[in-house]
Amino acid sequence: MSADPALLDRIAADLAGAARDRQPIAQISAAHPDLTPADAYAIQQRLVAGYLADGARIVGWKIGLTSLAMQRQLGVDQPDYGPILDRWLVPSGGAVAAADFIAPRVEAEIAFILAEPLRGPGVGVEDVRRATRAVAPAIEVIDSRIADWKLTLVDTVADLASSARVVLGDARIPLDGLDLRLVGVVLEQDGDVAATGAGAACLGDPLAAVAWAANTLGSLGVTLEAGHVIMPGALHASVQAHAGAGFRARFDRLGDVAVDFG
Repeated sequence: MSADPALLDRIAADLAGAARDRQPIAQISAAHPDLTPADAYAIQQRLVAGYLADGARIVGWKIGLTSLAMQRQLGVDQPDYGPILDRWLVPSGGAVAAADFIAPRVEAEIAFILAEPLRGPGVGVEDVRRATRAVAPAIEVIDSRIADWKLTLVDTVADLASSARVVLGDARIPLDGLDLRLVGVVLEQDGDVAATGAGAACLGDPLAAVAWAANTLGSLGVTLEAGHVIMPGALHASVQAHAGAGFRARFDRLGDVAVDFG
C-alpha cells in the first residue's frame, strides 16, 4: 500500500528546503522505514514538479548506482534514476560554487546524446547504439541533501538520485567502431590521480545502462527524447570535492572534461 500522500508531500518539501538552504535532513528511511522505492519515486516526482513550475526544463536523465563500486560505497544493490535539469548543465572548464552544495562528490561518466527517442519495453543495446548521436566525456557532480550520505535506495531515489550538476566535455564522438566497455578514464584532482575506471564498470556496458533506463522509464510512460543527455553512471567510486579543488577526467578516445570548485 502506498504511503500517505501528505507524508510524501512533507518529505518532498523537506528535501527542497534542504537543497535551498544547504542544510541536510535526517535519513528518510530511518524515520519512515515502511517507505518503498515506489514511494520514493513519488517523492522525486513532487520535487521535479516544483522545479518545472519554477521554469526548469528536463534535458535528460541520469542513471545512478550502476557500478559495483558506487553500490558498495553507498550500500545499495540496484540502480536508480532521476532527471537532468537545464539549470544543472555546466560547460567543460567552467566553475561551480562549492557553497551551492552540501557534501559534493565527483564522478567521471560517458554521456550519451540521443539522435532518436528511446522508450521501453524491449529496448536493447543495439537499439541504444542506433539511437545515439554521439557520446561525450562528462563529469557528474552529485550531492546528498540527506546528512552524511547515509542512504538506502529509498533515500537516494527520493533525493533526485543525488543529482546536482552535469559537466559536458566539448568532444562528440560517434559510436562507430567504439566499444565503450573498453574506454578507460583517469580522474585527476589538482593534477593528482584521484580515481580510475572503465566503461565496463557501468552495468557491464554503458549501452546496457541506457537500455535499462529506457525500459524502466518507459514502463512509467516516460520517453528518452531526441537531444536528451543520458548519464549512464559512474565508472569508479565517487571522489569528495571542496572549495578550491579542480578536477579533470581524461578519457581514452573521448578526450578530457574539467570543472573547478570555487
